[in-house]
Amino acid sequence: MATHRQSPAARDTEPDRGLLEDGEVDPGAVRRVDAVVVGASAGGVDALLRLTAALPTPWHLPLVAVLHLPQDRESRLADIFSHRLPMAVCEARDKAQVARGTLHFAPPGYHLFIETDHHFSLSCEPPVHFSRPSIDLLMTSAADAYGPRLAGLLLTGANEDGARGLADIGAAGGLTAVQSPVEAMAPQMPRSALALCQPDYVLPLAQLRRLLILLDAQHHAH
Repeated sequence: MATHRQSPAARDTEPDRGLLEDGEVDPGAVRRVDAVVVGASAGGVDALLRLTAALPTPWHLPLVAVLHLPQDRESRLADIFSHRLPMAVCEARDKAQVARGTLHFAPPGYHLFIETDHHFSLSCEPPVHFSRPSIDLLMTSAADAYGPRLAGLLLTGANEDGARGLADIGAAGGLTAVQSPVEAMAPQMPRSALALCQPDYVLPLAQLRRLLILLDAQHHAH
């Protein structure tokens, strides 16, 4: 991948390092991480369902997700995903530990942070990019907690939340990936990330799913 910054439109379909000639993710280029954080907004529920469909069992990596939802209603994300995934699914609780083999969702109306001891904390601080929970705040705190042992995935969305957080993950040495804007239902969020940083991967959901599986296999192997 070129080292100079390009316009978002120019990079919508740019080839990525770490890919084989047929466009598949190169297993040899995937390094070990200890956690994965995922952010999405408009179209995010469907995108995350597709990303996590039929993952292998047992699953080992912790996944932590922020999906923008209305703050004034109860979230059913944990119920929806627990019936479709081979792993534990729960809503993150204050002071609870980031658990292996579990998909954690940020609760509506609270910012979700990961502390340096890999426990969660919740906050009612003002919204960021009109959103609470904020993808940026989760990703930046996770970058501080895990450093290069973190992967960040940014999916479809209609605002700029997540771009700064993904850049912080990259700056900490972590692995960064963005859903291809040409595939995303709402391309503004992926394009905002591409305008701010150069992710390791820009991929359609099918290849992001393959990347996720390779990350879990690499984590388990060590």
